Amino acid sequence: MKDLIRKLLAELGEDPDREGLVRTPQRVEKALAFLTSGYKADIDAIVNDALFTVDYSEMVIVKDIDFYSLCEHHLLPFFGKCHVAYIPNRKVIGLSKIPRLVDVFARRLQIQERMTNQIAQTILEKTDPLGVAVVCEGTHLCMSMRGVEKQNSFALTSAMLGVFRDNERTRMEFLELIKRRTDLPSTASVAGLTCVGD
Repeated sequence: MKDLIRKLLAELGEDPDREGLVRTPQRVEKALAFLTSGYKADIDAIVNDALFTVDYSEMVIVKDIDFYSLCEHHLLPFFGKCHVAYIPNRKVIGLSKIPRLVDVFARRLQIQERMTNQIAQTILEKTDPLGVAVVCEGTHLCMSMRGVEKQNSFALTSAMLGVFRDNERTRMEFLELIKRRTDLPSTASVAGLTCVGD
C-alpha cells in the first residue's frame, strides 16, 4: 500500500521525497487500516455472550452514537450520529455493545443507507427482539467539499423492523424520543423507557 500511496502523491504533482511527505505513505496506510477495520471485526466476539435474560419488554434506546465512515464513491469521510432502539423479547444486550456494532459497520467503505440497514439487521439477528429501529444523521464531505458544495446539508436514513415497522405509535414514540434533549449526564429511565445518550 505504501508504494501505491507514493505513486498517488507523484500523480497529484507532489514530490513524495520532500520532508513533509516522506512518512505520509506509512501514515496513510495505518489510517486506512483503522478506518476500514470493520471488515475484520468478529461480530460474535463483540457481542461476547453479552445477552442477558431479563423480564423487560419496553423500548431501549441508545442515542447520539458518534460514527465516522468513508464514502465508497469518493473515499471522503461522512460522519454524524446514530440512534438505535429495540424492544426486547426476553433478552437484552449489554448497552456498550450497541455503539461497538455501529463502529463495525461505520469502519468500512460505506453508503449511509446500507450502514443503517446493516446495524438494524445485526441487532435483529443477535437479540431476536420484538423490533429494531435505527436512524442515522450524516454529514457527507463528498457533498460539502466537492460536487454540489452544500455545507449545511445532511442525510437522514432509517431502518424500522418488527413492531417499529408495523406499529405507527411505537415508531412515532421512538422518533419523538430521539429528538428530545436531556440534561441527564448518562442514563435515564422514565416510564419504563431506558434511554442512553446525550
